[in-house]
Amino acid sequence: MRKRTKPADGSEGVEGGNSAASLTRGLEILRAFTADDATLGNQDLIERTGLPKATVSRLTSTLVGLGYLHYDDMLGRYSIGPATVSLGYSALSSSAVIHMARPLMQELADQTGAAVALGTRDGLEMVYLANCRSMSPVSLRLNVGSRLPIYRTAMGLAYLAEMQPDIRQSVIEQLVAAEPERAEELDRLVTHAIEDYRRDGFISAFGSWHSYINAVGVAFRPTDGSPLVALTCGGIVDILSRNHCRESVGPGLLRLTRRLRARLAGEPDPFPTSQRPPNWKTSAE
Repeated sequence: MRKRTKPADGSEGVEGGNSAASLTRGLEILRAFTADDATLGNQDLIERTGLPKATVSRLTSTLVGLGYLHYDDMLGRYSIGPATVSLGYSALSSSAVIHMARPLMQELADQTGAAVALGTRDGLEMVYLANCRSMSPVSLRLNVGSRLPIYRTAMGLAYLAEMQPDIRQSVIEQLVAAEPERAEELDRLVTHAIEDYRRDGFISAFGSWHSYINAVGVAFRPTDGSPLVALTCGGIVDILSRNHCRESVGPGLLRLTRRLRARLAGEPDPFPTSQRPPNWKTSAE
């Protein structure tokens, strides 16, 4: 968990009065909330941000007043406020990549019986921006806003493989600094991921996040200047065997990215119905 160290020169008060520093710390408080958190108390925020108690109290009061946080008087705890929800919804709803990808993701989810997600990097984690599930009762139950470790998931490894080498190296160094005891595992996973990505165009991750989950990931770099994203299709091993991941799911994700690129460019579908694999399901069928 990320910790902030207090300045040794006692400059907390001076820096705290700086508007840019206050904004940064206010955003750190908002980022402390995850998809699994309904509410957080002051102590939770202090531990997750490393900020002093007085700073947390001051900033949460401001965020509540602006509507970015809600304070429950009965519980004495905070939750995400309507202004934050509105900001996030505006960002997601205005994304052409997410809008165009969602129906294609649902098709693949229905075809595989698994879950398909689109996400991007936030620090040393991947965060879900869109998620589509099949009707299977054992589909992965992750949601928009869910966070996953970048180097132990197919989505994160595909993202790392597609990054510019110098930026990727910087992220790897941060990961090693955060978890030095996993440096060898990290190097092995990333090295294999880059090799697989160059050879196959996709990443397979078998039990690297949870032993009972297999997944495939691909990266997608929009041509409109939008940030790099990654897509993944994952499920329990009983649904997505290793062979199924390699022979069907991986190629399916590659077809999805080609179709997405064509849609964003206003071009015809590169895989018309006559060229689709047997048992291809679509949302209209």
